[in-house]
Amino acid sequence: MYSVGLNSFQHNYITTDNIKSADVKNIEQNNKVQSNQPASNPVSNKISYNPAFRASAVRTRLSSSEEKNKYNTISEKLDKNSRKQMKDLLKTGILLNANSNDNSTVLDNLYKIAINDRAAGLPNDVILKDTIEILNNPYSITQQFGDIPKSLNSAFVDKYMDDNKMNKDKLIPRKLAELDINVEHSGTCVASSIEFNLAKKMPAEFARFVEGISSPKMSVTKTIQLKNLTDNTLDSIWLLNAFEVPFKMDNFNNAHLTFAPDKNAILRARMQVTNRDANERSSVDVLMQSTLMQIGSQQTYDSLSDIRKGKFNMKDKGLIEFEKTFTESVVEDKNKVSVTYQTVDDNERLVGYETDFETMKRQISDALNMGENVIIGYTEVDNNNEIINGHEITIIGQRYDKDGRLIFICNDTDDDIPHAIEYTAEYLLPKIHHAGLPQSVVKEDIKFVENWVEGLKSYNEMKKSPPKNNAA
Repeated sequence: MYSVGLNSFQHNYITTDNIKSADVKNIEQNNKVQSNQPASNPVSNKISYNPAFRASAVRTRLSSSEEKNKYNTISEKLDKNSRKQMKDLLKTGILLNANSNDNSTVLDNLYKIAINDRAAGLPNDVILKDTIEILNNPYSITQQFGDIPKSLNSAFVDKYMDDNKMNKDKLIPRKLAELDINVEHSGTCVASSIEFNLAKKMPAEFARFVEGISSPKMSVTKTIQLKNLTDNTLDSIWLLNAFEVPFKMDNFNNAHLTFAPDKNAILRARMQVTNRDANERSSVDVLMQSTLMQIGSQQTYDSLSDIRKGKFNMKDKGLIEFEKTFTESVVEDKNKVSVTYQTVDDNERLVGYETDFETMKRQISDALNMGENVIIGYTEVDNNNEIINGHEITIIGQRYDKDGRLIFICNDTDDDIPHAIEYTAEYLLPKIHHAGLPQSVVKEDIKFVENWVEGLKSYNEMKKSPPKNNAA
């Protein structure tokens, strides 16, 4: 029986990106096909590829003078390429999509970004351009931090040392601080995958998030249904308190949550305004990934160093399963569970599987057929089956090739490829440690255990264990 729920504290190597995924992205190229668009297949019932949103929500014409005014106001602030991208958003129905928490459209939120003040150092036109670019091509989202220019390095080091009460007059602590903030390989694969999923599946909600966290208040409020966390209101409140997410309640059904980036995210975001190189994060990526890392890390993330603290993770990079599933659940306001497929011993060695590959395949396919993307954590092992790397990617669709092989269509935020990639199921399934799935997909296969029960149990077990090396 495999474990389900927000329940894996032990195996946090899955999401820490201990080794740069360049080591992964070139593995067995014969099993991976890169494509600008998912390959077609003449047998229509063998293709499943998730659109950004339901066809019934598509609207491609500006229907009022108010919408036309907003569209023209935004257009005036864009360069030629961004104007073309916005036209494409209108043609595809994304611009007028309203699948957001407050029913505002992408257009409504772009308009707010265009005309209202942004946080200090974040120009309206840059945030507007970045947001349109991502919505036009969510595959452009990346987790690559980017280098710190020499002109900012000293100030960043001073800020980091002040935050961590380090002696700025000593050479060795200063060198250590400089190493900490010059992030080569980030641990934000979970956050960037959730960012991608939000932009791809809920473009209006993505734009609403960006508008809020790039505004002077640098936060966004979201109303969620408590039943999408647990079956019991008090248990849901326990989870919100455990993750230290600010919230208010009007009743026993809903809670109003406040999400915000960490205090140093603004420094990274400003830096990317003027110093963004190819394949580096945009200012929007910085703010979104910081916000999502804050949710999962119990408000302990630091954008300067990409280091997190928090009660649930014994290492200082990335998010573990429990944290990832909580973040995904509250951001999407959906009942997500994390299904663990691999069996890993205390020495981080892959020793088996909790279920067969056919069941894994069926559960992932069922989720895709429901219109859900599936964020998975996969592992790489050495010749002794010891796990040497973990990473998160998103499965967004599936197809069968001419030989009848199942192909998973995926997005990887750490491969410098701004479009979908493909893996054979035969290659990918043995590597999957866990997958975030709708509860309805797995409830008939297992004896379901509430997320909070597993989370609290694992937390208590972790506190009894001796601390491990926190090196990422």
